Amino acid sequence: MKRALLLAAGLGTRLRPITDTIQKCLVPINGKPLIEYWLDTLSKAGIEEFLINTHYFAEQMKEYVENSKYKNNIVLVHEDELLLTGGTILANKSFFQNEPFLVVHADNLCLCDFTLFIEKHKNRPQHCDITMMTFETDMPKNCGIVDLDKNGVVVGFYEKVANPPSNLANGAVYIFEPSVIEYIESYHKKMVDLSTEVLPHYLNKMYTFQNSVYHRDIGTIQSYALAQIEILNLHF
Repeated sequence: MKRALLLAAGLGTRLRPITDTIQKCLVPINGKPLIEYWLDTLSKAGIEEFLINTHYFAEQMKEYVENSKYKNNIVLVHEDELLLTGGTILANKSFFQNEPFLVVHADNLCLCDFTLFIEKHKNRPQHCDITMMTFETDMPKNCGIVDLDKNGVVVGFYEKVANPPSNLANGAVYIFEPSVIEYIESYHKKMVDLSTEVLPHYLNKMYTFQNSVYHRDIGTIQSYALAQIEILNLHF
């Protein structure tokens, strides 16, 4: 597996006022831009080509990439209007070259053995075309909680409910087979949302990999502050 989509175009409204002046995936974690953690860890796992979509503060991301050691491995695509997650995949279908690929919501801080994640996908049940990263969250009411069968296949979703059945959450990091793009195409529209339109179709057809190293959504001021503290005690 050589390619990854880093979704980075959102407005980061929950992280205001920080995101009033900075692109959400460029916020510093211990002095290092959030997206750089993704580029570092995925590169170590053998990912060679990155697609990053831009919209809000696009010039900031462009400047970051131009000065990055990964600039020759990154393709930037600008969205004048947000295409939603599935729409971004569809608009850049040729980038994935009909091979399996990673899809990452890059506003999370995630440390993980991605080599194991990729290996788990290769050994997935035959009927599963997606492997989702899961993690144990300390804020289950704020996350999408998943229910698994005995084989680690997703059989239920609970999106930010008052009394979630567990603390096993969707990490918003996926490995997709090319057939998923074909399914997105079946909607015959350019704006398609992964979480509400695509993933429900793959209930009982989506395998999982549990990240037991570290994963935190950097979507709120509280979680951002926690990440700044927690990163100091992590060795990677």
